[in-house]
Amino acid sequence: MPAASPAVDLQVGGRTVRLSSPDRVYFPEHGWTKLDLAEYYLAVGDGIVRGLRERPTMLHRFPKGLEGGKVHQKRLPAGAPDWVETVQLFFPRYSLTADELCVTELAQVIWAVQMTTVEFHPWNVRRADVDRPDEWRIDLDPGPTAGFDRVRRSAVVAKGILDDLGITGYPKTSGGNGLHIYVRITPTWEFEDVRRAALAFAREVERRLPGDVTTAWWRKDRDPSHVFIDYNQNARDHTIASAYSVRGVPEGTVSTPIAWDEVDAVDPRELTLATVPGRFARLGDLHARIDDEAFDLGRLLEWAERDEASRPEEPEPRTDGGAGPAKQRQQPRKIPTPKPDAQSE
Repeated sequence: MPAASPAVDLQVGGRTVRLSSPDRVYFPEHGWTKLDLAEYYLAVGDGIVRGLRERPTMLHRFPKGLEGGKVHQKRLPAGAPDWVETVQLFFPRYSLTADELCVTELAQVIWAVQMTTVEFHPWNVRRADVDRPDEWRIDLDPGPTAGFDRVRRSAVVAKGILDDLGITGYPKTSGGNGLHIYVRITPTWEFEDVRRAALAFAREVERRLPGDVTTAWWRKDRDPSHVFIDYNQNARDHTIASAYSVRGVPEGTVSTPIAWDEVDAVDPRELTLATVPGRFARLGDLHARIDDEAFDLGRLLEWAERDEASRPEEPEPRTDGGAGPAKQRQQPRKIPTPKPDAQSE
């Protein structure tokens, strides 16, 4: 086995972050390394920090690169410097707490990369109030046989409804086959009401585009060629990849902010760890103004009441954060405090 490459020190906003095994290949299909990943996040620094700032964040770690297993980690890895910040969350399912990463500066993102993080999955709340979301997420998730054209049409109809409501939405690719639209909301409502509002919105999209969209809860009830609007992404302990997060897939795609006039032409497969830095340098962060205005969900909650009066009750949201039995997820649990170890290859 060849010797590990020497560690490199990265200067990030006045802090030094040591990156061990910088030449370890994380993306074998392209030969992209741990250092390539760190340099990517440095190149989109303002954008990734904006997407994560003050949010509890779950980490998708790949200790052996993409060819090894993935760890969904809630708790902050051991050995963090004292400048890496956290936020404590309570998990009712376990009656336990966990301290999750809470990004306030770019060096913390690069430290997480040192700890083998590829993907960043923030909650839709901020540290100041972890029970009231300030972000509503519209997740356009295509079925197994749904073409991306249906995702495009769904996004255009969703924007029309947002315009009718006087709400500004910010689109991005998912880094997979779908699109996300993010909306800043006033942190007035708890998770269940935000989820109710998200479902009411999804049903309105479905009414306007019944041949392309479904809100059917059970997978067996969905047409596989339809786009599912996953309103449950607004439930407690549900997270999706942040803007500018690399995805842990062989192609190294990125969940990338786009302009509305790009929806009809964007090819998510072209937005990768290698291409997004140049795009960011040319266009800047297309979500730069997302925090300028927060919107009210009052009208959507009126729609929810209308729908609830005429439809059967939806199942309760899942409490496992969306991890099926085949996924490895680090759940909050009582464990002994490990000895500090700031290095991870």
